[in-house]
Amino acid sequence: MPRRSACLPPLLCAVAACSLPLLLLAAEPRSRNCSEVRRLYVAKGFGQGDAPSHEINGDHLKVCPQGYTCCSQEMEEKYSQQSKHDFRNAVVEFSNHLQTTFSSRYKKFDEFFKELLENAEKSLNDMFLRTYGRLYMQNSELFKDLFIELKRYYVGGNVNLEEMLNDFWARLLERMFRLVNPQYHFTDEYLECVSKYTEQLKPFGDVPRKLKLQVTRAFVAARTFAQGLAVARDVVTKVSAVNPTPQGERALLKMMYCPYCRGLVTVRPCYNYCFNVMRGCLANQGDLDTEWNNFIDSMLMVAERLEGPFNIESVMDPIDVKISDAIMNMQENSVQVSQKVFQGCGQPKPLTQGRASRSVSESGFSARFRPYNPEERPTTAAGTSLDRLVTDVKEKLKQAKKFWSSLPGNICNDEKMAAGRVIEDECWNGSAKSRYVFAVTGNGLANQVNNPEVEVDITKPDIVIRQQIMALRVMTNKMKNAYNGNDVDFLDISDESSGEGSGSGCEFQQCSPEFEFNVTEVTGKTNKIDKNTNTSAAASIGLSQAALFFSIFFLAMQRQWR
Repeated sequence: MPRRSACLPPLLCAVAACSLPLLLLAAEPRSRNCSEVRRLYVAKGFGQGDAPSHEINGDHLKVCPQGYTCCSQEMEEKYSQQSKHDFRNAVVEFSNHLQTTFSSRYKKFDEFFKELLENAEKSLNDMFLRTYGRLYMQNSELFKDLFIELKRYYVGGNVNLEEMLNDFWARLLERMFRLVNPQYHFTDEYLECVSKYTEQLKPFGDVPRKLKLQVTRAFVAARTFAQGLAVARDVVTKVSAVNPTPQGERALLKMMYCPYCRGLVTVRPCYNYCFNVMRGCLANQGDLDTEWNNFIDSMLMVAERLEGPFNIESVMDPIDVKISDAIMNMQENSVQVSQKVFQGCGQPKPLTQGRASRSVSESGFSARFRPYNPEERPTTAAGTSLDRLVTDVKEKLKQAKKFWSSLPGNICNDEKMAAGRVIEDECWNGSAKSRYVFAVTGNGLANQVNNPEVEVDITKPDIVIRQQIMALRVMTNKMKNAYNGNDVDFLDISDESSGEGSGSGCEFQQCSPEFEFNVTEVTGKTNKIDKNTNTSAAASIGLSQAALFFSIFFLAMQRQWR
């Protein structure tokens, strides 16, 4: 049997022989020019010596795709630092506007409230001096103390507004009682007895009750609102200082600069790809969103109080007129008031004739003040009225809602981050210029368990973020109470020793803010219950009611001890 030829027909052998060099040439890597990558690298401020002029073998790369590349090992390391720097700057840039907004509004409100108090005190001093003259000068420290306490309360001092105002009217009654009864000598013990009749006799008419309600609600709302603006400012400042984890750094490098290593300097990351990277790197910030939105809503509620009938501007502007009306009311009803006091405290001893004549000549009052015009507005350092300040800040608060959940998308849409809306098949997907196939993960730490781009340890929440969430939660509860006119004392979350020695029996993190609110509610009822215990009806209180009373009394005293 004849042997078959081991070769192809002569023509095919000739073609194959001619094509072999071309096939071998095509199999060899094409040495692409890296000049544009090199130029951009140097433009970042890095040394030209790190960047190759043509593609090199990329076996040294740790994060970026290996193979032939325009990046040296030094370039990858420096690009890693640059991506972290770019990311931090992007977060700060977006947060900076919010931080500046809260900071500037806090400053404006603080200036306005403080100067409003200064103007009210100056107005009272000028008008009382003009109206009462030397008589006012002899008793001016009483009014000076009133404004000192109001200022101290506003700046965060431990002042009980109701007790302070009650004390003011009691002291004023003592001074007034002497002036309307100049023929008598009153001991300190007698005047102390007089002050006990303040609420019962109502020598100043209904002014003290109305003013106490107005001042308390106005100052609670004003102080709490200013504190809220300061808390928002501080939260944004602390939360925007982001330190990505090592896994986050790898993801940022892979997204931002690994395309450069492949020579794809004009190709942007796919939008959904960028979204996943940012949500992974900002996982803890995403958890802030719920409490942040609740906080903003409560701020808007208190802003309503600043616009309503108990706003601090409408309360403080005419305070001198209101106090003057109370004084005039006392003067007009001095005979009836004095008779009732003499019945309850006893007949005082008369002065000698010379001293009595001198006292009569030193007493007496002039005309009433001019009527208050509600259209008048004080001139303040803020250069505006409270209405305009509140209108402005309400708009800014509404814009600030959902800030943290929107942050990843805002960064990805930013031109500086080289993301933005791009054609799906012409974007960087982390390994090549192609479509990104993974779904976008949700916001927050728990949702990152399935993040395809950033490995996130969902069992280790960021401590700083958790502290800010707690700060917002505490402030939100304080806002809600302020809206209802309740002044609640909260533990200072910035004080590491808070809770120690307080007798609270629980650490701050474990104590519910609602518990604090309930204590405040029952505290307001304690005085009523206390009065009832002195009546015959107290004898009919059952065992369970008595136990409840002592529990309430203990909680109220505990709040005062704090």
